Amino acid sequence: MQLKSIFVFLWLCLVAQALPTPARAEVVRLRQELCYAAAPADAPAAADAVAALPFDCAREPEYRAYRDGWVWLKLRDPSALRAMPGGWQLAADQTRFHRMVALVVARDGSVQSMDLTPDTIGENWALGGTLRMNVKRPGSEVRSVYVGFLKLDHLSLMRKLVALSPPAAGTLDRMWLGLMGVFAGAILSALAYNLLIYTGQRLAFQRWYLLWSTLALAYGFCWTNVLAFAIPGFAGPYAVGADYILVAALIGSGNVFFLSVMEEGLLPRWLSRCGWSLAALNVLAGLAAFANTTLPPATVDRWLNVIFVMSSLYVATGVGFAIRAGSRVVWFYLAGWTPVLLVFVLRVGRNFGLLLQDDTVDMGTFAALAFESVALSLAIADRFRRLGKERDAAEQARRAIAIESETFRRAAHTDFLTGLGNRASFQTILRAMCETPGERHFMLLLVDVDNLKDINDRLGHDGGDALLESVGRGLLEAAGPSAQVSRIGGDEFAILLPGREPECLKVQAALEALQGTTLTHGGRSWSLSLSIGLARFPEDARTSDVLVKNADLALYHAKQQGRRSLHLYAPPMRAQLDRRRMFSEEAAGGIARGEFSLHYQPIVDVQTGLPCSHEALLRWHHPQHGTMTPAVFSDMLNERTTGLAVQNHVLDMALEALQAHPELLPKISVNFTAAQLDGPHPAARLLARLRDHGIAPERLCVEVTEEFVLDRTLGKTAKALGLLHEAGITVALDDFGTGYASLIHLKQLPFDMLKIDRSFTLGLFEDDGHSEEIIRVIVGLGHGLGKQVVAEGVETEQQRRKLAELGCEFGQGFLFARPRSLEEMLGSSASHAA
Repeated sequence: MQLKSIFVFLWLCLVAQALPTPARAEVVRLRQELCYAAAPADAPAAADAVAALPFDCAREPEYRAYRDGWVWLKLRDPSALRAMPGGWQLAADQTRFHRMVALVVARDGSVQSMDLTPDTIGENWALGGTLRMNVKRPGSEVRSVYVGFLKLDHLSLMRKLVALSPPAAGTLDRMWLGLMGVFAGAILSALAYNLLIYTGQRLAFQRWYLLWSTLALAYGFCWTNVLAFAIPGFAGPYAVGADYILVAALIGSGNVFFLSVMEEGLLPRWLSRCGWSLAALNVLAGLAAFANTTLPPATVDRWLNVIFVMSSLYVATGVGFAIRAGSRVVWFYLAGWTPVLLVFVLRVGRNFGLLLQDDTVDMGTFAALAFESVALSLAIADRFRRLGKERDAAEQARRAIAIESETFRRAAHTDFLTGLGNRASFQTILRAMCETPGERHFMLLLVDVDNLKDINDRLGHDGGDALLESVGRGLLEAAGPSAQVSRIGGDEFAILLPGREPECLKVQAALEALQGTTLTHGGRSWSLSLSIGLARFPEDARTSDVLVKNADLALYHAKQQGRRSLHLYAPPMRAQLDRRRMFSEEAAGGIARGEFSLHYQPIVDVQTGLPCSHEALLRWHHPQHGTMTPAVFSDMLNERTTGLAVQNHVLDMALEALQAHPELLPKISVNFTAAQLDGPHPAARLLARLRDHGIAPERLCVEVTEEFVLDRTLGKTAKALGLLHEAGITVALDDFGTGYASLIHLKQLPFDMLKIDRSFTLGLFEDDGHSEEIIRVIVGLGHGLGKQVVAEGVETEQQRRKLAELGCEFGQGFLFARPRSLEEMLGSSASHAA
């Protein structure tokens, strides 16, 4: 576990370094915004003389034009520096040159210059392999910036020129310092690990690893200028020359280490010879680049990169052979080598001019090298363990297999938490009972623990586990000795109960007694709630698969009807499922054919009868079934894919109506499903759509049901509805009073409106006053919490008067108007106007 944690940590470091950082005003890339001019070696390096040179902003000069003289870079548009404060830094990628001059000309004509040679770098080096000059004037006062190099290796090797604000420069330095601390710590730890633990066993692969690690550490310190802390002046051209040798030797030693660490006989002989040849070729190319005497520097650099690519392809080929041969060590090597290769590809692409220079690529290189150092160290450790402890490993493997076999045998039949049978055990017993010859009757009960996530959130996972153990014991006791009780999922249990109706009634009574029992854990209590679906064999199904599906359908209906109940399977449930699937398949075509529309019903002031808003009600003009209301196809609307597509279409139609008819429809209420408001991101998208349509948030009301509230994670629901409420959208709780939501939701969720379910309005004068008292309580509760109250289903004048008497402010129903299409409303409005 400790080694795995190291791997994960280093991988995260690599990913964090490799991610691109957003562009900020504190860092301005100038390399692509330059104009170029060449001048003889004896030309003066003064601002007036340089300004008179013929600069070309379209292309770089040929190498022969400045090989023995000056090449000058001029910033094309100095306004790019206008955000730079005084004291900003001009940073250039370090390369080899005889002399470097930077000239910053202010608008008042004053000139600040920096003149460097390889021996006078001084304090102008910086971490990350750059040379920097502090510029006193703020960028807004800069008129011109010139950077000149005498006998520069090649312009393509000077890949970076940036302007850094003081905070950005400080941040960059701290990032490099922190990264190199991690880099050095990882490599030094790996070195110490291999030096101290395996003393006296210096095999070839260990010696090559020690050489590789030393070269990696030296290359990292040299390339990033960390060595300049210990050796002042070891930066700029001197560091660049050393880098060529170190990186070539690093890759060459990596090739040879790969050959030596692989198990003997895995790699073909020709591949081994190829590895040694490439290692030697790397070293020769590095020496040629360091000498810088025969071929042009850019050509040598390109060949060096080509050889690096060939070395990578060689290692990749060797890895393929090792994997096919079943090598264990290769996986450690591959784990460490893969991130290096990925970053290396980026570096080669940058070196060939395909990518811009960026610190994240270089930072990722050293994070990857640190990771590779640890991974290769683990590969060595694995090789030593395998060489020295083969006999012990074989014995341990035999014991482990025996233990695992016993563990698997038990786990194959037992749930680890409750001690009941698990899913595999349940399926085996169920198939056996279904395939037993003769008419053996039994019942399958699927039991689901309601709201287990809320229980885990409130009581903790240990409390949730205690609840599941308690449920398992309760079900075992309720089902009796002849039943088979299994835990087949996180919160789902199954009971196989032999017998017919009398046995079922006894178990049903025992399960009903189990409902509502209280669990206490850690000083907090929770009331148990179980949803149960029951299917009978062979009456409801004759195969195990169909029996489970039918019991699951009954369980689904138990949840839909309010949970905490037992439902028996009935054939209409299957027909309802088939109808839902049929509607789901046809809905996409219905959207494309324009079969869906909205009808609008006004919400009015019960005192004056004047409308204050409208509720958008969905209608489906089906080619076979005619016009349908959501009561027919509501199950389809709750599906994640099809239902969400239909609901988004509904929202589009509502927003278009709000946009097109602000006088006719000043405000619209739209019913939302759970998938539309699953956290803050969907809420933010809804607000963006309102902005796109130019609609004020106050003109939209979002209606959700109590079932929606309970089916979602309360935190996500609160965030989504909170964003909408803060933006000005009205949030309404629909069908209030019929569900099973806790009153705590009225406190925690930002509802602006409560809509009394129509069943209470219709029962105002028909149930001995019970509905009237319920409405009175809801109205009082709503007003006490500062919320508007709307009564649905108002159909008679007598109901309207009673609602007004009870203090209900708004009503909705056939008494005021039936739902009408937009065309009908427009026609009615036109006739009224006429």
